[in-house]
Amino acid sequence: MPAYPLTFEPIYKEKVWGGRTLEKLGRTLPGDANTPIGESWELVDMAQTSVSGGGGGAERSVVANGPHAGKTFAQVIEDEGTGVLGNLPLTDDGGFPILLKFLDAQEHLSVQVHPSPAYAEAHDDAYLKSEAWYVLDAAPDAVIYKGVHAGVTPEQFRKAIEQDSVEPLMISVPVKPGDCHYLPSGTCHALGAGVLVAEVQTPSDTTFRVYDWGRTGRELHIDQALACIDFGPPNVSRYEPNTKVKGAFADITRLVTCEFFNIDRYRVDTAQQQALAYSQPVVWMVLEGSISISCDAAPDVNVSRGQTLYQPPGMSGADLRVEAGTTWLEVTFPQAQPDTIA
Repeated sequence: MPAYPLTFEPIYKEKVWGGRTLEKLGRTLPGDANTPIGESWELVDMAQTSVSGGGGGAERSVVANGPHAGKTFAQVIEDEGTGVLGNLPLTDDGGFPILLKFLDAQEHLSVQVHPSPAYAEAHDDAYLKSEAWYVLDAAPDAVIYKGVHAGVTPEQFRKAIEQDSVEPLMISVPVKPGDCHYLPSGTCHALGAGVLVAEVQTPSDTTFRVYDWGRTGRELHIDQALACIDFGPPNVSRYEPNTKVKGAFADITRLVTCEFFNIDRYRVDTAQQQALAYSQPVVWMVLEGSISISCDAAPDVNVSRGQTLYQPPGMSGADLRVEAGTTWLEVTFPQAQPDTIA
């Protein structure tokens, strides 16, 4: 089947730390006004999920538009192969190589770490998870926790857990809308209360909770976490260039570049229309405004704030129309070296 842009049904996750802020993105959330929705999984194709290293069920996005509507993304990939992926390699278990989410933290998330490369190499049920947070909204005093202060030892950290005094050992970083932070596997971290983010990550849900702010009823994984934490401030400056990129019609900022994905922010001040051509897959997360894409294979696809769009390579007759004042994140793949429209 000829390629066309794909949108997906969101997968909502109820979390003890969540809220209803995703309604600001135009979402109709499940449950009532007191149901804490913490996550919306926008694009995912994972054969299994886990929290503490144990295997869980598969999680797969379902296409919401066009001839593939109702199919899982995995089914589309199986049916179309390179027509939907280009030369982008899948994960070892055949899944899509990134997971995209929106996260609404009304309370602090647990202090946690994802498996370090050494731990993942030694444990077949643990998977790397490197991620980036783009801040969409933040309370005036909002922070994230990103790494551990220099000089803190694993023994000191364990004692702080026992004494309920972990926060002073964590590096607290004030955040505001437009900030972007990269968190490689092994970084001890937590998303702070009052922060709404778009998250781009490698497709793993292996999470070791080391501290949960006094909450009870959720398992901690202290030994595993201490074995994974890269103690000290994270050395991530090389992954966070925050540099301008020359573009023909958009203001482009390179936010993150790593071996797994690149993230660029596009801003368009005046309405634009032009032909659209990619030779490799690209994903857009729309933050403001609206975008419309027409092509030969399907009806026009219209996306606006809070929606995610997957663009396969080689779309025939593709034409892009962008409303003035539109901002989006573009996620690309170093493994596939995609073209850009800039």
